[in-house]
Amino acid sequence: MSSERSEPMRESESVELKKSLAELKQGLISMVAILNKLGACELWFGVAPSGSVVGLDANEKTLRDVSQTIGAHIEPRIYPHIELAQLGGKSCLHITFSGQETPYFAYGRTYMRVADEDRQLTARELENIILHKHKEAMRWDNESCEAEALSLNGLDTAKIRRFVERAGLTWDTAENALDKLGLRQNGKLLNAAKLFFSTEPPLQLRCAVFATTSSSTIIDRHDFDGDILELIEEAQKYILKNIHIGMRLEGLYRVDVPEISMAALREAIINAFCHRDYRDPDYIHVAIFKNRVEIRNPGGLYDGLTMEEMRQGNVSRRRNPLIADLFRRIQMVEGWGRGMPLILENAPSVQFRQIAGLFIASFERPSFVEDVVQGEVDTTGKSVDKSAETVDKTTGKTTGKTTGKASLLLEQVRLNPQITTPELAVWLGLTEDGVNYHLRKLQKDGLLKRTGGRKSGYWEVFDVNIQIISKLKPSHPSATHCSRV
Repeated sequence: MSSERSEPMRESESVELKKSLAELKQGLISMVAILNKLGACELWFGVAPSGSVVGLDANEKTLRDVSQTIGAHIEPRIYPHIELAQLGGKSCLHITFSGQETPYFAYGRTYMRVADEDRQLTARELENIILHKHKEAMRWDNESCEAEALSLNGLDTAKIRRFVERAGLTWDTAENALDKLGLRQNGKLLNAAKLFFSTEPPLQLRCAVFATTSSSTIIDRHDFDGDILELIEEAQKYILKNIHIGMRLEGLYRVDVPEISMAALREAIINAFCHRDYRDPDYIHVAIFKNRVEIRNPGGLYDGLTMEEMRQGNVSRRRNPLIADLFRRIQMVEGWGRGMPLILENAPSVQFRQIAGLFIASFERPSFVEDVVQGEVDTTGKSVDKSAETVDKTTGKTTGKTTGKASLLLEQVRLNPQITTPELAVWLGLTEDGVNYHLRKLQKDGLLKRTGGRKSGYWEVFDVNIQIISKLKPSHPSATHCSRV
């Protein structure tokens, strides 16, 4: 029997009080709830929930009976310390216990302590506890490759060496490099090694361009096979090839200005490959619509992370920490949860959503709004013919003002008088014949003149009243969005 205890008792998350052993079943439920929440606590019998000591009749047999009941009805088995204690001159039963083998069950059910109450867990809550407990062992990137899937002979030594040098490590052998990078356990290669260094393409990226704002009509589709670093680059190149690119002049040099920040797009692409669920057989998709670019990866937010927490930034829940660490080593990601703030800083209008197990990052295309305002597309994304000249409604005569492709052409020529026809075709998304049509028309109308020969000549724009109708501010004062599709 323990010594006298004089301090007042009070129920809390870590202390449970029961008036008598008639509440033994409820006491065991409280023990399980506390174990699942805190891992260790204490239980008193002979003390009312108010804290008043009522005492109970107990002896050594009582202690054995309580111990046997605990052993029979709590799983996994625990080994509590049970003793008789004196409180206020009265005999009480004191049980202390601990355990780290969560989840614990009492009478076949599991509970969680909430304040001073015991709440039965739902199936989803139970699943989360089990997943959290085993997440290190269950991580895909940390699992050994199947024996027939990959061996050292299946790795590209040149890729490993380039990565090691990029990471600032010393190169000696491929085996030592893999060990330094944490890509071998007990001599076995881990799945993450396959993603980065396999000689055979371990991944596929699926990209498509759609004619409108829906997926009803595909105008281009391309599947890329490669390692994780190769596909990140392919995703970027595909997007750049199929969105509008403007320009700005820095001194004598022309600088490309994509309509969507490539810093934001690159971060979203890396996040898609870094945080995707690799147990899901689906692919990462890049979908380019008239009004948006979507990057889709299998696997929603991980480990209870919410959209609100994600958007606030500086919070990281990593489904594949080994893959994330490899990216960090080559400065492709930071270790401080800065990815989301970087995306939001460079593309504030980005939208995130989860649908059917997919995480989707959706970036607006400013050119779509410009085209709608200019009348070149309707709200469904379909093209609308636009004359290169306007008609005065009062006189019925053609004015010298231009809109649509012609106005963009004049603006590009004004900014770069030596621009070539092939370059204009790329900027405007036209064939060279289409560009030549507009050039002839503009020269006929007296708005444009060619001076000099094909190689050393240049263009002169005579009408500076060019209408570029847009509700959006360009990303640079001298930037103009032009189609590259």
